[in-house]
Amino acid sequence: MADPAGCCRPCATCLLCLYSCQWITAKKEKRKGLRTTKCDYSWFLFLFFVFFFTLVWLYFAIIILNDFHNFNEFIFKQRKLWVDWSLLLLIATAVLITYSAVLLVLALCLQLCGQPLKLHWLHKTLLILTALVVAAAFTGLGIKWAEEWRSARISLQATGPFLHFGIVGGMTLLAWPLASFIYRTRNTGLKVFLLLVYCMVMIALYLAPLGITSPCIMEENQLPPKPALVGHRGAPMLAPENTLMSLHKAVDCDVQVFETDVMVSADGVPFLMHDEELTRTTNVQAVFPERANLNSTAFNWTDLQQLDAGSWFLERRPFPTVQSLSAGDRNQATKQRIPSLEQALEAAKQSNISIMFDLRPENHSDYQSFVNATLQVILRSGIPLQQVLWLPDGFREQVKQQAPGLQQVYGRKRLQNEKEPLLHVNLPYQDMSSEEIRQYRQDNISVNLYVVNQPWLFSVLWCSGVSSVTTNACQVLKEMKHPIWLLPSSTYLMMWIVADCASILVILWAFLLLK
Repeated sequence: MADPAGCCRPCATCLLCLYSCQWITAKKEKRKGLRTTKCDYSWFLFLFFVFFFTLVWLYFAIIILNDFHNFNEFIFKQRKLWVDWSLLLLIATAVLITYSAVLLVLALCLQLCGQPLKLHWLHKTLLILTALVVAAAFTGLGIKWAEEWRSARISLQATGPFLHFGIVGGMTLLAWPLASFIYRTRNTGLKVFLLLVYCMVMIALYLAPLGITSPCIMEENQLPPKPALVGHRGAPMLAPENTLMSLHKAVDCDVQVFETDVMVSADGVPFLMHDEELTRTTNVQAVFPERANLNSTAFNWTDLQQLDAGSWFLERRPFPTVQSLSAGDRNQATKQRIPSLEQALEAAKQSNISIMFDLRPENHSDYQSFVNATLQVILRSGIPLQQVLWLPDGFREQVKQQAPGLQQVYGRKRLQNEKEPLLHVNLPYQDMSSEEIRQYRQDNISVNLYVVNQPWLFSVLWCSGVSSVTTNACQVLKEMKHPIWLLPSSTYLMMWIVADCASILVILWAFLLLK
């Protein structure tokens, strides 16, 4: 088999060596009469499938980074071990995608050079393992973290137009090795089949924009106002969560609401704490080792004040931003203590921001007394009641009677024939579509969605018209003056037509040039 023009013999030999793990020169390959068999083509198709499968997983891995801190917290609760698993996820995914991509490029180059596709058994084994690992990752995602499938659907509103252009470009480049193969093979049936499949795929891709929707395909003058920022436990990327330092850092990020979690101590003092146990965010294992696994509500306020609520932040580094903290911030973090709700309300009042909180644990036998103690602290604090956003559902009617000025926020969508119209809802960002957000906006219902950390997600929700978002990354979203992208429909239509026409011309050029 002669080497095509432009494919030097040393290059072909090197490609064969890497792909087949055998040092076979082009001259030896001719003497041995090696040819690509049906089995070899089957392995090439499997390689293409593994590459595409791994590429899809890479996309998912990038999308779920928005919520990965929740996964880290979940693992800590189960194993009492803090590791930033997102870093391991990205490294493993990068290795798998790089390996399959290199093999695919080698195979395509071999096809263009007219060399046999003799994939070595070691590569075959590694490809099978890659497919199994990615399949296991998808299975685990579906079982333990099913809501991320909805996150992926939302992400397509941000990436759909650009994914379309990228896939069209990739399939267009595939025309070169496809044309080379078609002109080399003598099997007419196979030629017709491959051409039909390729043409059908390309036609589907050319028409795909008819089904692509995104809230960010709009005119500039239609863009809603930027959503307000709600600090999730303050500014947890810049300071230990649920501390006064975190509250003040959130204020520096221009957040309008400090979101937190409240528990009540054994002696009736409401304090800020998210977890039911104190092990993740305090040094309780060092101070009270025999009581470390008790519920937070089992400690009295005097005991809680002995705990260090900041040093863990520097030791475990829950976010990469911890490494860039100044010496002053590091020193301040080590001095943090668990704040009482009274202290948090005073800080919110002085900073002129609102405070929104959950009251935990909801299934506690003394929950009604927790509600009463929390209400008493709020009413005594002197903070304007309209600055307090009440989230707990338990005993809500009682709360409305005792403190009618509180803003009632509901963790559900509105119901049909609702007796009292909802004014504020607080939901996971996966639970509301762009159409629902627009409808709530038209009906003057304030929608807050949580937890939104990535700029792409913030951009989609901004274009949809959401009122506010709860975020860990207030310092990042604060700097966004505009969504990542905004395309007028006429511009997108023009880009679509130009991309499709360019693709058709390149495909025709490939088939004519290689004929």
